[in-house]
Amino acid sequence: MSDLPERDARVIWHPYTQHGIEAAPLPVVRANGAWLELADGTRLLDGISSWWATLHGHSHPALVAAISEQAARLDHVLFAGATHEPAVQLAERLLAIVPEGLSRVFYSDDGSTAVEAALKMVLQSWVHREQPDRRVFVALDGAYHGDTFGAMAAGDPDPFFRPFESMMFEVRRVPTNAAALAQAFDELGDRAAGFIFEPLLQGAAGMRVMSVEFVQQARRLCDERGLPMIADEVMTGFGRTGSMFACERAGISPDVMCLAKGLTGGMLSLAATLATEELFESFLHHERSRFFPHGHTFTANPIACAVALASLEVSLANDVPAQLERIGRGVFEQLADLEDHERVADLRHLGGMAAFDIVVPEGQAGYLSDLTPHLRREAVRHGVLLRPLGNVLYALPPACLTDEQVTKVASVMRHLVTTLA
Repeated sequence: MSDLPERDARVIWHPYTQHGIEAAPLPVVRANGAWLELADGTRLLDGISSWWATLHGHSHPALVAAISEQAARLDHVLFAGATHEPAVQLAERLLAIVPEGLSRVFYSDDGSTAVEAALKMVLQSWVHREQPDRRVFVALDGAYHGDTFGAMAAGDPDPFFRPFESMMFEVRRVPTNAAALAQAFDELGDRAAGFIFEPLLQGAAGMRVMSVEFVQQARRLCDERGLPMIADEVMTGFGRTGSMFACERAGISPDVMCLAKGLTGGMLSLAATLATEELFESFLHHERSRFFPHGHTFTANPIACAVALASLEVSLANDVPAQLERIGRGVFEQLADLEDHERVADLRHLGGMAAFDIVVPEGQAGYLSDLTPHLRREAVRHGVLLRPLGNVLYALPPACLTDEQVTKVASVMRHLVTTLA
């Protein structure tokens, strides 16, 4: 398999990759726990949970067993007009631990489709309530909610989605400021459809941390105006912010919650959009045309649901939110003395995440920073997989990291910034 990168170069188109200039991809041949192994035997510590998905570590035996057992029993069946035990049991278990008020689970495939379903649910519910002009969502500056068209529209077009801007629906964007949010709602008036955001932590925006107070104020503003709140917990869910869900840490309940990534422990693609009973009932009618016209071939795939159930059991048994808090705080504390370093700004921590901005010359910050490829290469050279968000260097490891591995991640992050020219 030593020729894997060369073969790849002839046939593969990678996500978020500029093939014209970027280095060959890492030839990963196996993974276990926090470690990835390359074709030449090199081992890398997965410091970013493979795009924030791997929750317990790679190839967790309980999750592997769940996949194998379910595949032998029932591999797949359509979910329109059929049901199965793993899907129902997973929905029951999820609804028992999410914030109060959520009562229905709609399954889909990934984070983008979870968000698409949420946006469509809310928009169609307004049509059913004879308020079709409520079509403008309010979202946050820098937001990222996925790569399908609805999710792109809800996200900030900069820097990813400018080429598609003319095809997106209208969204009003605000900073994480309650007064700005209230003003947007008031200016939109009867055109406001709802508010969508990543609670407490904006991931792709650069691991931006927001206050609990803002989340609580946003909930109050939505309540006062009768507007639904959509919490995109695709990245923040399942312990990443130090509690099982970010909404739980903020002490609020959304009207819609989007889950993916850690839902299956990062083993298989599965997503869930959770909604209130009020939203669900707005679709009940004697006219078939008022049903929710959304679905995917692999909706509620039994194997994915089974591994999600196993992952949830591991999370509860091992108190994964506390484990992630330990890891994130450990990395943060070992970097604390960099706070006054001339190249470090805004050293921060939330749950399993630790991050800082690398100070760069004006005009060289942001996701497309030329610093990024250098940081990736240097991190790999020192045995840790990191994928900086431009000039934002962060760690978000799986919950299995030992204290020694925490130290390794922190030491590599320190090396990357202190050796910059």
